[in-house]
Amino acid sequence: MNFEEFEPVYETIIADFGFGRAADERARDVAVEFATPFVLDRFADWQGVTVAITGAAPTLPDELGLARSADVVVAASTAADVLIDAGVDVDCMVTDLDKNPETGAELTAQGVPVVAHAHGDNIPTVREWLPEYDATSTLVTTQVAPRGPVRNFGGFTDGDRAAFLADHVGAERLVFPGWSFDDPTVDAMKVKKLRWAARLLRWLERRRGDRFDVLDGRRDGLDDGSEVAVGRWGAGSSR
Repeated sequence: MNFEEFEPVYETIIADFGFGRAADERARDVAVEFATPFVLDRFADWQGVTVAITGAAPTLPDELGLARSADVVVAASTAADVLIDAGVDVDCMVTDLDKNPETGAELTAQGVPVVAHAHGDNIPTVREWLPEYDATSTLVTTQVAPRGPVRNFGGFTDGDRAAFLADHVGAERLVFPGWSFDDPTVDAMKVKKLRWAARLLRWLERRRGDRFDVLDGRRDGLDDGSEVAVGRWGAGSSR
């Protein structure tokens, strides 16, 4: 997905949250100072295979088998720590550096790609941690128009951004261990972000002509006319 296609969705999201675009653009520009070109061919082995987009919900320990059975394992944020502790190899981590940035630094030092995201709320963290990451294994992303080596493949939260990236590089099947849209342990802001993650995944599965198991039982609520439904933003070829 390119930013021109995602931009109307991004505008709807930040309007819903009351976020400002200018702050996201500042974060991108700061990230450009530390980013180096990342060759997407490093994800060539994601093409045509099953990719686990692994979330950090409390259900993850019970769903490790789904991650282990996938060809590629992508960890969203602290899911990386759970997977590593369980002996599951992490092939990529997607993070906005807010909870466990040291894990990302350790993974890049081992040559494991980390997708590090810059947005308006994490500029100090970007300045602190991106220099600690091995640049050759770090793909830096933004929520606004890409600039230089900083890219945008769509998505809003760590988890759905991982799904959009996997789609972009040609994953055949996406599975979602460790996801819960009804996690009772999160605060109101996180509940709202999870709602948007569900909407974005619904949009992505429409574009792919796919059905993600993680959305079973909630599609009607995502498609009804009572709220913004991602499906209205169109369906089409995802690659």
